[in-house]
Amino acid sequence: MSEIAYLSATELHRRIASGKLSASELLETYLDRIDRFNGIINAVVVDVRDQARAAAAAVDKALAAGRSSGPLAGIPMTIKESYNLAGTPTTWGNPDWRGNVPTSDALAVRKLKDAGALVLGKTNVPLALADFQSYNDIYGTTNNPYDPARTPGGSSGGSAAALAAGFSALEIGSDIGGSIRNPAHFCGVFGHKPTWNLLSPAGHSGPGENRAGPDIAVIGPLARSAQDLDTAMRIMAGPDAIMARGFRLALPEMPADGLRGMRVAVWRDDELCPVSAEVRGRVDLVARMLADRGARVDFDARPDFGSDHSHRTYQDLLQATMSARMPDSDYESLRRYVATLDPDDDSNTARVLRAQVSSFKDWSAANELRHRLRWQWHAFFERYDLLLTPIMPTAAFPHDHRPFGERTIQVDNLEYPYFQQVFWAGLTGVAHLPSTVIPTGLNDAGLPIGLQLVGPEYADLITIGAARELEADGCRFTPPPGYA
Repeated sequence: MSEIAYLSATELHRRIASGKLSASELLETYLDRIDRFNGIINAVVVDVRDQARAAAAAVDKALAAGRSSGPLAGIPMTIKESYNLAGTPTTWGNPDWRGNVPTSDALAVRKLKDAGALVLGKTNVPLALADFQSYNDIYGTTNNPYDPARTPGGSSGGSAAALAAGFSALEIGSDIGGSIRNPAHFCGVFGHKPTWNLLSPAGHSGPGENRAGPDIAVIGPLARSAQDLDTAMRIMAGPDAIMARGFRLALPEMPADGLRGMRVAVWRDDELCPVSAEVRGRVDLVARMLADRGARVDFDARPDFGSDHSHRTYQDLLQATMSARMPDSDYESLRRYVATLDPDDDSNTARVLRAQVSSFKDWSAANELRHRLRWQWHAFFERYDLLLTPIMPTAAFPHDHRPFGERTIQVDNLEYPYFQQVFWAGLTGVAHLPSTVIPTGLNDAGLPIGLQLVGPEYADLITIGAARELEADGCRFTPPPGYA
């Protein structure tokens, strides 16, 4: 039944709705695969199969009675551990949060369930959702289905690994520094980082009823097809109850001519975060595919700012947001240490530490720079419709659980700082831009390589639509061997 497990959620729903496949049969297919293969991958770390079985039986009963079904009726899915799912722990990989067991579902989970999805479990994350790898002291390490010696990415690493291993048909993750996009790239699936605040993050949080979504961070879907991203986005997007008094969702759609005539800029490499020759080769490959579709491709186009300025602005805002998750005692200790730094020290380490304890005045200055970047991107996207870039400099790398300061990333035999990899995610994340990751196939080592398609704010359905056209031309999910 592996061929069934790897079908898109769209195709699975069509079969269920037509009576060719029951929701219960499909669910058992995924549960059987989890029982057989999750010991190798360790992607699904919270199991709620009894609830999923009851929901599947209800879907089958409704369809047998001729009642209409939602767009995801009968589709088994998993969700990132950081989402609230009533009656299960939401720990973010933090042992101190083991006792955080919410009594209600996150808003996005509720919307997906209302559309008929069957949540069968939750997937693994790194501690505090703050790594390109997914391991923690509660649930252990998640492995890449294409090579268990390598990371599946983070922080939605369990999400991408579950999809690639055929454990579920759909997933939802979150992204502040590529946490949807780099796992999608490492595991060969599709992922979408939405326009900021387009999807409500209510219930994607640690202990307490947190209503304010963090700066830069978004929630969004991962899937094995671009059409599945489109379906999930339409279900989850929209204003919350307060905004709905005056706002209505009206996202622009993919033009009738598709990619033909679209103006596509290509940012294939950057000295601030060099990418491997094989990643550059995939950028060139997809650029040719776009041109073959009738797009006008420009390798020289850039927005009116330097990448170093954008990245420093992103880091200032990112570090301030991430440090807000620190325990008070750790934050106070860090603040005291930063006060001892030499005022003339402008090293990367010093800048990061200062940003983590920045004053509101300093944060506001960085926020103003960010909004200027948004307007510069707006001007850029008046001249271009899409931007194609890498999302990470290499394919999935081997597990490396050393302290952060000891880690490096190797790109074509040269070593770079570990967190330099966040550049390509931050380039678009800081300015709220939607970004869709597409798989481009496997490299010579059998590892996936993905790229990101970026559009102007609220062009989410257009970047996903472009991904759908490229999927038809060959940029599609390739199952890993050994999980039949």
